[in-house]
Amino acid sequence: MAPDTNPAEEGKERAGIQSVEVGFALLDVLAQAPGALMLRDLAFAAGMSAAKAHRYLVSFQRLGLVVQDSTSTRYELGPATLRLGLATLSRLDAVKMARERLPALMEQTGHTLALAVWGNHGPTLVHWQESPMAVPVNLRLGDVMPLLSSATGRCFAAFVGHGGGVDKAHAKIEAELALTRKLGRSDLPSTAAEVKAILKETREQGLGRVVNVLLPGISGFCAPVFDADGHLALGVVSLGSSATFNADWTGPAAQALRQFARQLSADLGWRTD
Repeated sequence: MAPDTNPAEEGKERAGIQSVEVGFALLDVLAQAPGALMLRDLAFAAGMSAAKAHRYLVSFQRLGLVVQDSTSTRYELGPATLRLGLATLSRLDAVKMARERLPALMEQTGHTLALAVWGNHGPTLVHWQESPMAVPVNLRLGDVMPLLSSATGRCFAAFVGHGGGVDKAHAKIEAELALTRKLGRSDLPSTAAEVKAILKETREQGLGRVVNVLLPGISGFCAPVFDADGHLALGVVSLGSSATFNADWTGPAAQALRQFARQLSADLGWRTD
């Protein structure tokens, strides 16, 4: 039998404790600041008086959430916030978080979506979510994507290792270049200089892109998602029929994917500064 509950008390619980929410603004300001802050600057950024901010900071110091430098009197995040942050990071699952958010992205774009991670043999598809209006595509879970002829591969080659991607994927790229020259394909890079140019463009645009390359009539993007250490955690893929998929760098599909990846990266602890 369920215990008796007081509706008034339930309402209070749902409403939360406003003072906690107000005080958190100070911690949020410190988290986003490039360094320690004076009381007046911290209070101003949090939208409260210095006297009010000081009362919160005294309690936060007792809890180890904030420390104050005895010489400069500036405030900085304390050791307790580090413990909380490390505990949170250790429990984050980038693929799980991405999967939970994909339905909203599909509703926004209407395109088939996929997730890929760097496996033993290269970028590997680990999740596939097909749009109801999608053209059938011969790609499935577990497929390892080529580095030069797929949006996923170009994204990983450009960003895996966050700047050292070409080195990490060097052997695979060399093998693909040799095959491209053997087949005489003109739609793929065939020299190291051409590969360098493609990966440079990929980094500048923040997306891997192909149009009618890996699969005839199919275009796609892949956006990198970074973890708190700046490492490539996964790639988010969006693809569709070239007849309806806007593959422009500044088009809605590209912008939606970039925003999705940036937000997920931020939630995983990645900071650009």
